[in-house]
Formats: sequence, C-alpha cells, structure tokens
Amino acid sequence: MSMRAVLEVIALDVEDAVAAQAGGADRLELVTDMAADGLTPPARTVAGIRAAVDIPLRVMLRLADGFGAGGAQGLDRLVGVAGELRAAGAEEFVLGFLDARGGVDLAAVERVVGELDGCRWTFHRAIDRAGDRDTLRRRLDGLPGLDTYLTAGAASGVDDGLPTLVAEAARGGEPGYEQQIMVGGGLRLDHVPALLAARIDAFHIGGAARPGGWDGPVSVEAVAQWRAVLDGAAVRQPTG
Repeated sequence: MSMRAVLEVIALDVEDAVAAQAGGADRLELVTDMAADGLTPPARTVAGIRAAVDIPLRVMLRLADGFGAGGAQGLDRLVGVAGELRAAGAEEFVLGFLDARGGVDLAAVERVVGELDGCRWTFHRAIDRAGDRDTLRRRLDGLPGLDTYLTAGAASGVDDGLPTLVAEAARGGEPGYEQQIMVGGGLRLDHVPALLAARIDAFHIGGAARPGGWDGPVSVEAVAQWRAVLDGAAVRQPTG
C-alpha cells in the first residue's frame, strides 16, 4: 500500500481556505500578517474558515514578530487569545518560543499548552533559530499534544537544511524525535524526491501556493500541482 503524504497550506482568509481544500490540501495553517512571518489571526477569521471547509486547520499562536513570548504581559495576552480561538472552533495550533539565548522558553510553551488542554499542536520554525535543535527537542519531549515539528532544517531554508532534515528523520522514534517532521521554508517541488526517500511525509507551502505572491490568493491549480507530485512520488510501503 502507499501512504498519502500530508500537504499543509497557509491560509489567510476564507478564499484561501476554500481554494486550498479544492486543490487537495490535507490541512491548513491559519495566520495573518505574512510581513511578520505569520501572526495569530482574528477569532472571526478562524470561525469563518472553520465554517467554510472541513479539512483540519492549525491556528498560529504568535502575537508579534520574532520568537519570544513577549514577557509576562505578552504571555498573559497569548493565553487569553488561545481561549478565544478555541471558543471560535480552533482545535489545533502552531506555536514555539525561544529565550534570549536561543533555547526553548519551556515555561512559556508549557503555559500556553496548558491552556490548549490536550489539543494537538506544531512547534514551528523557531526550531530553525534554536542554538541546539537536539536539546530543544529533548526538552519538549512528552508535552501533551505536540505531534509535529515544522522545519526547513536551517534558518535559511531547505536548500541548506536538507542534510539536517534527513539526519533527524533517521532518528525517528528516539526520545524527542517521535513527532512528524513537516518540511516548510523555501520548499520547492525539486526537494520532494529526496525528502520522501528519507521517509519524510509532510510538506508545508505558503508562497508556493500563490503564483501572484502574498498579495494574491491561494491558487487551486498550484495546490493541485503539489498534490499530484506528492501522490505520484508517494513512498510505497511493503504489505504483509
């Protein structure tokens, strides 16, 4: 049998969400303000998208540019926003906080995760800015709901991070490495064969789904092209 690779698409609004689903996306990442690399969208946007599509969606929990939690006041606000988003229908999330030294801000992560009360979540590309990726993974190991790392393997993108991605995939199942690797950040279609060969089966696209750039909407055709490539190159698993 063959295992379908997961395709996640960034959506900014209902139009994006509908187009992504029509093109074959398996999941959405909901954000606003891509000039700041993606911030938390309003609860009303989450509610509208949840009503318009039936594929899973993960909502960004990030209130300002950068990877800090914003201190005690910012963290209080973030926890409140997380509650509002859950009330609007959000059931899955994306988050990640680093301290000033580039280590994971475990206290901030744990407080937000506590508000999520078991919801599934992705630790986002803050891992690509961490001083020590392995230490970050091990410190987060066992947190409830963490099932995915969104990463390019390097802050500069997949071109430079590919060796790291392949190496981390080979450690799957070790403490800190049980979560799914979802590749995003400078990801192109020509990266897909090497990633699938490494048994990486989750892919995240933003600009690649928008031929007109971030000022334009998600293209059904662009998403469908990614879906076709992922389906055509799917890793075949042995039966029996």
